[in-house]
Amino acid sequence: MSPVFGHGRLRLYLLKLLEESPRHGYEVIRLLQDRFLGVYSPSPGTIYPRLARLEEEGLVTHEVVDGKKVFTISDRGRDELNERLDELADLEQEISDSVRDIAREVKEDVRDTVKSLREELTQMARDVRQGSEQDARKAWREQKTEWQRQKHEWQRQTDEWKDEWKRVWANGFTGEGSRAGDARLGQMLAEFVEEVRRDAAAAQVSEETLATAQDALYDAARRIRDALR
Repeated sequence: MSPVFGHGRLRLYLLKLLEESPRHGYEVIRLLQDRFLGVYSPSPGTIYPRLARLEEEGLVTHEVVDGKKVFTISDRGRDELNERLDELADLEQEISDSVRDIAREVKEDVRDTVKSLREELTQMARDVRQGSEQDARKAWREQKTEWQRQKHEWQRQTDEWKDEWKRVWANGFTGEGSRAGDARLGQMLAEFVEEVRRDAAAAQVSEETLATAQDALYDAARRIRDALR
């Protein structure tokens, strides 16, 4: 977690975001990413349990809209937010300072990258002028061959990773002292994920569908945990 959100301050900021507008969990994640210029990217495992906890405490409520849980701050949540306005002001100032520092670092990195790229392009143009057209074509063919080799190697590694991933899911529960039911559960999870991956590959994945899928996966994980207890 970002140091800015230590000591329960993420809870406070979630209330602040929901006070601005009702939001679903995936939207909260993307909003935090945007406000920190992509440097801080909270995981669903960070955001969703905290939203659930806020709801348990009566600070937020939710309704299902188009398959997504949309959270809204309650009157009790607004009361807590109003009681902590000073702390919220300090937190927002720290966030502004952090974002400003990030922006400065990004600007410096971009400037250095542009300078380096300009130097490389200048040197490349010089080399092309000095070399013959035949040499340039030969270098291009060699580079193209290397790109193709790397592409095949990446594909090979990806296929190996997929096979290993399936093996781990299917057999990861079959170690010493485990039960046959554990192995079957691993196989079921592997088949489920593979089916979802196939559907996703054939579909048009948008921000809205990702948000719906995120809520569905979180609810499914919670129900599986409850069933296994």
